[in-house]
Amino acid sequence: MNSGPLPTVLIVDDTPQNIALMTGLLKDNHLTRVATSGERALQAAMLAPLPDLILLDIMMPGMDGYEVCRRLKADPALQHIPVIFLTARTDAGDEQRGLDCGAADYITKPISPPIALARIRNHLALKTASDRLRHQNARLEAEVARRTHQIQQTQDATITALASLAEARDDETGNHIQRTQHYVKLLAQALRAHPRFADFLTGEVPDLLFKSAPLHDIGKVGIPDAILLKPGRLTPQEFEIMKTHTTLGRNAIAKAEQMMDEPSSFLRFAREIAESHQEKWDGSGYPRGLAGDTIPISARLMALADVYDALISRRVYKPAFTHEEAVRIVGEGSGTHFDPDIVAAFLAIHEDFRQVAMRFADDGGLPTDKH
Repeated sequence: MNSGPLPTVLIVDDTPQNIALMTGLLKDNHLTRVATSGERALQAAMLAPLPDLILLDIMMPGMDGYEVCRRLKADPALQHIPVIFLTARTDAGDEQRGLDCGAADYITKPISPPIALARIRNHLALKTASDRLRHQNARLEAEVARRTHQIQQTQDATITALASLAEARDDETGNHIQRTQHYVKLLAQALRAHPRFADFLTGEVPDLLFKSAPLHDIGKVGIPDAILLKPGRLTPQEFEIMKTHTTLGRNAIAKAEQMMDEPSSFLRFAREIAESHQEKWDGSGYPRGLAGDTIPISARLMALADVYDALISRRVYKPAFTHEEAVRIVGEGSGTHFDPDIVAAFLAIHEDFRQVAMRFADDGGLPTDKH
């Protein structure tokens, strides 16, 4: 005796006698649904609950059984339903054609009721096992996706926390981390189609740059408080020490890279940004005096983002510039401080920068407020 719900079988045939025969055979242990044409079969197959098995005649007016089977197997919602051809066509070529369409079995008329029921029972059992396995796989995939997302969130939070260690020692930087990482991603997205940057800014690179950008000043954790927290401009000697935050950050991230079994694009970008975001296009920056295209693209993007944010932010040695003033200053740095093409991209999307600055404004007010 069947302890679970009765399986639903869709019978597709245009001959009343055949329909009566099959419904009579199946009535005790199955629920039956009937369609008398190919078109109606496709409609009946989509009704809830979906059939567990379809018995399909080949020779019908209009759409024949072969086409019905092909359409069923092309529909993701229906393709898992086993189809058994039940037909008077006994040629081996017809059977091969039916199986090639995706049918699970092929029974010729006149049928042997015990054999037909046994084969129907076997295919229903196979479908039950297949459904169970497919649902189990779907649950496993969903769980893997959930765990992966959870791990990624944990990694992102850890990175932000580490970056904040450096920023927390300087109470004037506020939401600098959030703003600059969004600026970098905006620039990367704006330059994806640019011939000079298209080969680099592919796939997930803009997202990786977004995630690595917060580590640009991680080396500040190695700068003495007397210098990092000095309430005023630094002396030349103090500035030389401050400049070492770039190499301190690079060295720390390089050690992390050495622990990896495989190269990490995220850590590479973080290392490049930490070391080279203070380099200038004309070679007058630090720590290595790189110029032009020898400066990593990741660092060139960060350089502009970092300077723009410094301009619109208040410091003990300067007031906050307005957004318009910051845009003008960045524009004037094209070809000297910054890569000219990156500046051009910035000028095209600078209003997006303003929106980011407003969204992550510090408690003291909007850094772009000019009133």
